[in-house]
This record gives sequence, C-alpha cells and structure tokens, in this order.
Amino acid sequence: MKTYNKIYESKIFKNIREVIDNSAELYANNNAFIIKEKEGKNINYKNITYKELKKQINYLGTELIKLGLKNKRVAIIAKNRYEWALTYITVLNGVGITVPLDKGLKEEEIISCLVRSKSDCIVFEKEYLEIMKKAKEDKNIKLKEYICMDDIEEEGIKKLSDILKNGKELLEQGNKEYLDAVIDEEKMSTIIFTSGTTSMSKAVMLSHKNIASNITDLNYVEKMYSNDVNIAFLPFHHTFGSTGLLWVLSNGATNVFCDGLRHVQKNLKEYKVSVFIGVPLLLESMYKKIMAEIEKQGKTKIVKIGVKISKFLLKFGIDIRRKLFKEIIDNLGGCLRFVVSGASAIDRKVAEGFNNFGILTVQGYGLTETSPVLSAENIKTIKYGSVGIPILSVDIKIDNPNEEGIGEIIAKGPNVMLGYYENEEATNEVLKNGWFHTGDLGYIDKDGFIFITGRKKNVIVLKNGKNIFPEELESLITTLPYVDENMVFGKPKGDDLLLSVKIVYNEEYVKEKYPEISEKELKEIIWNDIKNINKKLPDYKHIKNLIITNEPMIKTTTSKIKRFEEEKRL
Repeated sequence: MKTYNKIYESKIFKNIREVIDNSAELYANNNAFIIKEKEGKNINYKNITYKELKKQINYLGTELIKLGLKNKRVAIIAKNRYEWALTYITVLNGVGITVPLDKGLKEEEIISCLVRSKSDCIVFEKEYLEIMKKAKEDKNIKLKEYICMDDIEEEGIKKLSDILKNGKELLEQGNKEYLDAVIDEEKMSTIIFTSGTTSMSKAVMLSHKNIASNITDLNYVEKMYSNDVNIAFLPFHHTFGSTGLLWVLSNGATNVFCDGLRHVQKNLKEYKVSVFIGVPLLLESMYKKIMAEIEKQGKTKIVKIGVKISKFLLKFGIDIRRKLFKEIIDNLGGCLRFVVSGASAIDRKVAEGFNNFGILTVQGYGLTETSPVLSAENIKTIKYGSVGIPILSVDIKIDNPNEEGIGEIIAKGPNVMLGYYENEEATNEVLKNGWFHTGDLGYIDKDGFIFITGRKKNVIVLKNGKNIFPEELESLITTLPYVDENMVFGKPKGDDLLLSVKIVYNEEYVKEKYPEISEKELKEIIWNDIKNINKKLPDYKHIKNLIITNEPMIKTTTSKIKRFEEEKRL
C-alpha cells in the first residue's frame, strides 16, 4: 500500500495558544490580516501583524476576565471579519469557551442556540443589534454581557474597541491574569452547532487537543508558506473555516476577506491571493466560467493540446503548466497556487482541470465532530474521485462492508470530539468503542484512498431492494454546463419510489446559449441530456422524473442542500 501521510516537517502543537505564540515569535512582522476599510469612495488597507495580533489578543483577554468571564461561554456571531477571529482566538486562549454561531440563522434559531449553549456573553456585529435588544428582554437567555464589534452607542451594550483599550491599560498596570491562564487541553473549549441538514442541529464539544492535533496533521501533508495569502472564504463558524484559519496562522501566512460571492475574482487579483480554501459549488462555478470563456474565444482545442503536452512533459519532471496557462492564472489574480476543496464532493473534472492549469487542487474530508479533517489529498497523493488518505493521527476503517466493500466510514484519533453537548443518547449513537461513526458510506481501495459513495441517511431504497446513492448520480449531472445545483431523490409513487432529479439551471448560460428558448423547450434539452446519462447506468439507476427551476435550493451556509426541507417543499 503506497501512502504518504507525513511529507513535511511540522511543530507539534498541543493547544491553540502555542499556535499563536509560535507564529508571533517566528513571523512577528508578517501580516496576519489585511483589513479593507471603506469611507465613501476612499479605500484604505489596514495591516495587522502577528506581533500586533498577539498584543490585541492579550488586551481583549485581560479585560474579558476583568468583566467576570473567566471560564464562561462567549458566543460570536458576524460575517467573516478580523474581530470575529480576534474574539475566537482570545476566548480559546485563556478566557473560556467559544460558541460560534451561524451568521445565516434566523432570529428564533439564534435565541435557541444561546439558550441551549448557556452562553454568558455574546460578541456580535451591528447587523444583529435588533435581535440582541430582544434577547435582553428574553428571560430564558442568561447573557451577562453584550459586546458589539462596531462602534455603536446603545445602552447596556459595550464596544469591542473600548474593551481593547481597557485591557491595554490593565496590562500596563501589571494585570497578568490572562497571560498566566492555564490551558486545559482535554477540556471542552468550543461548542459548535452542526448545520443540521435534516434535523435539529447538535452541539459538538471540541477541545484544544482536538483542534491543535488537526493543525499539526495538516502541516505534515500540505505546504503553506509564510508569504502565502489566503482568502478567508469559508464561514468561521464552520469548523473547517475556523480550523483552516488557525492552520493558515500557524504558518505565518496572511488572511484577507472576500467582499462577497460576486467579488471573488476581483478580490483574488486585489490581494494577489495564493491560497483558496472553498466549497465545491464555488470552485465548480469558477471552472465553468473559465471553460465557457475558453470556448467563447475558440481556444478549446488549443487548451486541450496544451494539457496533453504539459502532462507528457510532467512525466520527465518538466513543469510548464503555469507558463502555458498564464492567461487563465492571471484571470484568477496571477498568484493562485493552492486550492483546497471541502464540505462536499467536488466534480473530478474541476479538480483535474485546475491541476492541469498548474494550480494544485486537493480534496479533503471531515466533519464538525472531527475538528474537522479526517483525510486529504496532497501533492503526492491525488486520485480523482477520492478524498485522499487518512491524515497522520487518524485511523479509518469501513464498518460492516457489503460485497462491493462499501460500508460506513468510521474513524479514531485525537481530533474526534468529546461528544454532543448535553445529548448522551446522540453521543452514544456515534461514538462506539472509541470509534466515531461518520454516517458516510464509502470504501477504501488497494492504495489506501478513501472513496465516499454517499450519506447513510440519504440512500434511496427501491421496492426491488436496490440501493441508490443520490450523490453518485448528482456528480454526473453536475458536469452538464448549465447546471448550478441538482438533487436526486425518490418521489413516492404507489408503494415504490420514482427516481427523480431537481435541477437549478444557470440563467446566464441559458440566455447566452439559447436566447429565445421557452421553459418547455429547455426542459426537453435537459431531459435529453438526462437520457444520455441514463444510458451509461444500469436500469435501476435511471432517472425517470425531472424538475427544472432557476430558483436556488434551500442550503446550509456551507452550500449543502437541505434535502429534507427541499423534498418537503417539493
């Protein structure tokens, strides 16, 4: 079995304070963050060095302890921004327990999470001010402190800028309570609510050890340089968003923020981004745009020939990809070298396409409950369609495999959660004899690569006993150029299920390709493409019902379709 799960050297981190202290020492003058500030039409860029980041962490931590928040729970809700990262790291490194909240939650869900997590304080941005005012009146909420990231004047709400100022003064007066705080690496340090695609979200308990071991393991297999620039795209409340941020910081690299989905390409150029950790939906969309532009310019054949030549030369250790496809790379900012795809499976054509252009693109696999990474591809281990091999500290095996070797993926390692907060029953369902049962189905090939076939709970069981993994069919449908999203499901028909697909088509593509087409005609074109996909599949996997729309589906903030809600809507 040929596997690589340690190809670079890494400092072994036992806790997150070590991550920050190490970088503040080694990369003191590197920019940890670049913050864009807008005043009318004027744009200013503010740099936060690692030295300054450590200072601000100490200021904030000192004052939060003074406010009585030692060993308390601090909730955070905001879009990705510097103040989110600052609060998260500060609380973890000596104050108490962080409770990251999904910025996309509705008011009642925010209230529910604050109650369930027993949060004592919340740090928020001004967009949530009205919800916070209501929370202050809610007797079920036990929040003692409300802190706003923005400079607003509101009775009973403190400003983060004032907290930092007060903490600085306390430190200068010799207060060392935060500096001397002892980190218990085994204890719960964060409560993260899962995205809950089919049921009420669970609250995952993670420790410093869980997260720090994951950062160490990532450094063993992926190369991040101290001069890299990472665009912090994945939401920080998502485990891969926050662990990914800490991983970048552990290497002295710079983090910048995206101005929004429509501005990704502009931001890649603006900041000379070299590292992109994203979700498949966005990466697939970027790739489709690149290929559509190549086709529009009549260069498809030239690009295909270029790919063949560069692949041939690579066999002899000659890499001309970035020179050959300079125009494509320049269109992505000119510096993009490393793309990591997480959250769900990426179309293999997209991953291979980016790699063909000289942009190292790898896929990882993990869950909130595993802090999050379990396996990953790296520069030496890429097998399209797989999610790589287990990272160093993790053991993975297939539980109860069928005749094809497919069974539930189970994992063991220092990154596996402590359990679900106040939910022993749910914890016992997934943690058995030290093994975490992921709920994902898959197999491991002879080379040790893990392939995921679908979610256990998503399997469609037909009357004839055949099992359909919707994800397998969805990956084929994703390759159609006009498809933005799709979901395969079983539509009840009599006492059986009719294999169906709902497709969200790209309006822009359709208008350009078929300017005068009616919805009925478009459905006919799509149906013919589905029939062609059916021809490649055994009869029992044939899709027999099609729904098309240009309305996006209901999704989590990491772009996973909420199947249960979608089926209910249908």
